[in-house]
Amino acid sequence: YEDGDFIDCTKMGVGGKAIPPYIDKIENIESDAEFILLVEKEAAYMRMAEDRFYQRYPCIVITAKGQPDVATRMFLSRITAELKIPVLALVDSDPYGLKILSVYMSGSKNMSYDSASLTTPDIKWLGLRPSDLNRYDLPEQCRLKMTENDIKTGKELLQEAFITQNPLWVKELQRMVKTKEKAEIQALSSFGFQYVTEVYLPRKLREGDWI
Repeated sequence: YEDGDFIDCTKMGVGGKAIPPYIDKIENIESDAEFILLVEKEAAYMRMAEDRFYQRYPCIVITAKGQPDVATRMFLSRITAELKIPVLALVDSDPYGLKILSVYMSGSKNMSYDSASLTTPDIKWLGLRPSDLNRYDLPEQCRLKMTENDIKTGKELLQEAFITQNPLWVKELQRMVKTKEKAEIQALSSFGFQYVTEVYLPRKLREGDWI
């Protein structure tokens, strides 16, 4: 319910329901979803929405269309706490993708007063991970060379608590910095525009391939 009105997010058209700025007006959240799919890019989100991915794999798909805003962070924290289901993240395989995850998990560096209602500490990294580039045979033309700034940011992230607390995240980030390669989620579209929803995500979910 939003401000007393019953809202069915599956009947909101292809683009889904916009997250309202006032999360406290939402109550009685109900869902048969088994997990939350947190997506960095709006293009990837729309691909999943258009393919009705959530009907084949019971999940709630959320995006902040890039930089996580307060409402999206608060909503994610709230539904994770209420539904008690895992959050799987799909971000670009680059330092910026990880910085976005850090904002969701531990808050924004610019907002030191971030409270628990704004953070979701336990997010699983589903993809796109540096090890995926070879595992899924991503073509060379879809791999981007990291800039000096990217490498510097990557090395700085290796000191961050949200990375160091998970040895598998450390390993992936070290691989990224060492190979100096990055890739965007949409690079997977080089195999076909439905590859993400028809092949990549189903395989990841089937294999339990998140860290």
